[in-house]
Amino acid sequence: MLLYSSHITARLRYIVGFISKELFDEPIVLTTDKEEYARYTRARLNYSEEPFREDDFFIRSTPLLFETGLAPRKIECFELNYHKAFFETEGDFPFDIFAASFYLLSRYEEYLPHEKDEYGRYAHSGSLACREGFLDIPLVNIWLQEFKMALSRKYPALAFRYPSFKFIPTYDIDMAYSYLHKGWKRNIGGLFRSVIKGEWRLAAERVQVLRRKQTDPFDAYEWLDSLHLYCRMRACYFFLVAARQQGVDKNISPSGTVMQELIRYHAYGYKVGVHPSWQSGDQETLLREEIEWMECMTEQPIVRSRQHYIRFTLPQTYRNLLKYGIRQDFSMGYGSINGFRASVASSFYWYDLEKETTTELRIFPFCFMDANSFYEQKYTTGQAMNELMHYYRLIRKVKGLMVTIWHNSFLGSDPQYAGWREVYETFLKEEVYWDA
Repeated sequence: MLLYSSHITARLRYIVGFISKELFDEPIVLTTDKEEYARYTRARLNYSEEPFREDDFFIRSTPLLFETGLAPRKIECFELNYHKAFFETEGDFPFDIFAASFYLLSRYEEYLPHEKDEYGRYAHSGSLACREGFLDIPLVNIWLQEFKMALSRKYPALAFRYPSFKFIPTYDIDMAYSYLHKGWKRNIGGLFRSVIKGEWRLAAERVQVLRRKQTDPFDAYEWLDSLHLYCRMRACYFFLVAARQQGVDKNISPSGTVMQELIRYHAYGYKVGVHPSWQSGDQETLLREEIEWMECMTEQPIVRSRQHYIRFTLPQTYRNLLKYGIRQDFSMGYGSINGFRASVASSFYWYDLEKETTTELRIFPFCFMDANSFYEQKYTTGQAMNELMHYYRLIRKVKGLMVTIWHNSFLGSDPQYAGWREVYETFLKEEVYWDA
């Protein structure tokens, strides 16, 4: 397919590249030459302000992709086939899918002044997706399916790629163990707090675990190995390796043998990544140290990351990750609610809006995190299963990518999370039919 535009900008190249990857085996070619466009005998797409001829596929362009810089804008959504769209325009498609997709994928709204949540993160409540009620659907993928059908009607011989549904199970190891390997000071402090509060079960459990009479309630590693083997899956683990246990960075010490062996074991059989600590968000040098430490332990380059507590700020966090060798980030989602932060169930490259350039950082958005369901949405296990199946069915329908986040703490034997392990096991073993 040849796409004509009066101007070719970095923004246009970026979004055309993304749509090409999603829909075609061969990339869409861009041109500003009207004569070259007129001579072209295959499928043609006119993305400009005026139509040329009736047999072209025409989308009247809106200004966003031809601008530079950032400015607040009022987005007016309208109903299209029972879902939302915006940047309504004229032509063979009812809205500017290029500009609208770019707006959502680039996270344009997160560069503008915005509301913060209690942790200083971009608040989901201020997003267009939340305000307009499409946070829980992969809207961009739905648009692309409709775009594909519209192109097919105009060009019946046009060849499309046929992607398959993909699933990546991921795990955040924020606290490798509940009691074990935390040192005598932390365990005595924890035991004392349980006694003061009258939490006798927890006090007794801690003593039994420390005496090796009972399995640590967060130790779900062998069980997960068996589950992955049964389902024939390769998972990805993200380890929090903060050198100093402070605030929400509460994992066991990375300098200890146990943590090092745990990381090496998983690096041998799985993909692993760094889980940058909360502290590293305030001190860039800590991010470098944590990545270097992971590389030393695994004896391999660390190219994957997910921010602890999903704490990131655009563009600085992503620039820092790129600076220290990260090429795949799994943080694109909210730490306050499940759904599609970028309104997409596909991986995509991050576009740095301030520098107006496509980067090498590939984003893998997640749609479900156990902690969101449990702590933020207050879901029961039954509701969580329904939520998982909702995302699974939607993503499978659009042949997209589904990424979930679970914590070992939810998948062990801690009574606080009773039933959540069974939800995950049932989801993987009985409810879902995987393509691969």
